[in-house]
Amino acid sequence: MRVKVWGCRGSLPTPGPETVRYGGNTSCIEVGLDDGSVLVFDAGTGIVELGGELARRDVQKVHLLLTHLHLDHLEGLRFFAPMWNPEVELNIWGPPSPVSSLRERIALSFSPPLFPIDLHDVPAQVRFLDVPREPWELDGASLYADLLMHTGPTLGYRIEADGFVLAYMPDHEPALLGITGRTRDWISGAGVAEEADVLLHDAQYSVEEYEQRIGWGHSSVDDAVLFADAVGARGLVLFHHEPRHDDQTLARLEERACELRGDRYEQPLLAREGLVVPVPTPAR
Repeated sequence: MRVKVWGCRGSLPTPGPETVRYGGNTSCIEVGLDDGSVLVFDAGTGIVELGGELARRDVQKVHLLLTHLHLDHLEGLRFFAPMWNPEVELNIWGPPSPVSSLRERIALSFSPPLFPIDLHDVPAQVRFLDVPREPWELDGASLYADLLMHTGPTLGYRIEADGFVLAYMPDHEPALLGITGRTRDWISGAGVAEEADVLLHDAQYSVEEYEQRIGWGHSSVDDAVLFADAVGARGLVLFHHEPRHDDQTLARLEERACELRGDRYEQPLLAREGLVVPVPTPAR
């Protein structure tokens, strides 16, 4: 499994000289499998550069899996190169709704006055699929998704392939229901992240900032480490950076995470654009 970060900023893109090291594009990661399959998670502005790369590689089948439909996870889709190639089969997966279909919800951002081209006129062969409640297979990978503690229907994904387990949870506030002193079946998202080789997890705030933002749907760095320890995740990648945090602030938060985790597991990493996530040798 090859995991590459194309965008890791939360809430709002933040290009500029103060965010060069870690990047200013919003959430998007690429998961490549041994057989050449491509899974893309979220369509923040990071997906724009990824789309150009997939076009250069002539990838003609893409699975895009959305955690939720907040704009910072969807705003790059309209400028995703495979959307505009009639040879491409693009399967878009997302959380189901009893009110409207995934296509109808995404179409809102593909219509005037928000965008000049209607979703019906997109050249690619696009399919919209509700994420199933049970585990399912996708191009050689086993996937499982479950709802997380976040504002609005939001999924976390567990991907098992090539002997590895990756958990992707960019927007998550498990502390709202409690972590310390709880068994895993009472911790939000534990079923997705349990014993993962690598966990990409929301770490938007410092602990002081989080005290002023309880219930906003995001985690402090401290709680991200606490959650990773509670579910037994081996590797932790801190994700969904606060848009007001510059590179120096983020570096200090990474140091904080390393202090908290000590040597119990592998040292945490702070996500940055272009990072190929180190996937450890499987323990199982």
